[in-house]
Amino acid sequence: MVTAFWRGIDVFRPIALLYAAYSLADRPADLIRPALAWAVLAVLGAWTLFMVFYRRRRLWLVVVELSLASAAILATRLVDSAEAIEAGGRTLPTVWPAAGVVSAAVLRGWRGGAIAGLVIGLVDVVEVGTPTPNTINNIVILMLIGTLIGYCCDLAREGHAKLREALVLEARVRERERLARTVHDGVLQTLAFINRRGSQLGGEATELGAMAADQERALRALVSGTTPEETAAALGADVDLRQTLGRFAGGRVHLVAPADAVLVPPRVGGELTAAVGAALDNVRQHAGESAEAWVLLEDEGDDVAITVRDNGAGMPAGRLDEAAAAGRLGAASSIRGRLADLGGEATYAGREGSGVTVRMRAPKHGSREH
Repeated sequence: MVTAFWRGIDVFRPIALLYAAYSLADRPADLIRPALAWAVLAVLGAWTLFMVFYRRRRLWLVVVELSLASAAILATRLVDSAEAIEAGGRTLPTVWPAAGVVSAAVLRGWRGGAIAGLVIGLVDVVEVGTPTPNTINNIVILMLIGTLIGYCCDLAREGHAKLREALVLEARVRERERLARTVHDGVLQTLAFINRRGSQLGGEATELGAMAADQERALRALVSGTTPEETAAALGADVDLRQTLGRFAGGRVHLVAPADAVLVPPRVGGELTAAVGAALDNVRQHAGESAEAWVLLEDEGDDVAITVRDNGAGMPAGRLDEAAAAGRLGAASSIRGRLADLGGEATYAGREGSGVTVRMRAPKHGSREH
């Protein structure tokens, strides 16, 4: 659409110049310096020819064109008689300055069109001295044209940007569908087989099977379509924590969530989901083979609270400090670090033989520093 406007302007300039030449030839009695008048039109003609072949559109070109139009309008006082000017006769370039106004609108949107229209309008007032009704009418029409065309160009650019985003998202979905077809007969079936065999063999193989089941669910969510966080990020919308945490539910993990959606920005949702995943990893690794975990999600207005509790082997006093000193930063970095980045906190409670409870709380919109 914007390209079509530029082509229209390139057609308008020579037509407007021909009309200005006809207007000049039609009123020889009003002219006191006809040679100067034709010289001014010759300069406008040279610029018109230049713009036909010079295809780049830059701000400096618009400024030069508006300057030429203003100079041509003011030159009317040098070539027309005082009686013709006072009577509200046509200016020397007639409608040719409208090309500069429309160019500013196409290049800079409705603000550029309004400013350019106002500039040409003020020059018209200076040229005529005392504005006539026709002068005021022409100024209003010129400003309306610049503003409305600029607004249309703004809408066109916004539409093109949204179309590009939609095409990118569609391409990503198609790529995921292709990967899903490739992965389905390989990795997913292997993970499903490990899950079944682990349950059959028992012992440590059961834990391995449970981990394979979790990875299978996560991989299926990934290759079957865009995840909730990715879709929301592309559309600028919030994500529902019930859906993002729902991927962990199943087997020995139970999710308790409110009936209404718990909406947070994509970044917050991603960090909280990763923190819960790290807490559940700790349960699988340290709580014992038969341990179960419960994830409680609560909406507290401006904050969101998540509790991960298990009934496993528990945690001796000082275990977290020992793990951090040994370089095992799963809890200290993955959980506490993520919550701190969001402006929240994570606390641990538990004793040996009674399971562990991890309480996480963060503002829904994250830390103010982000």
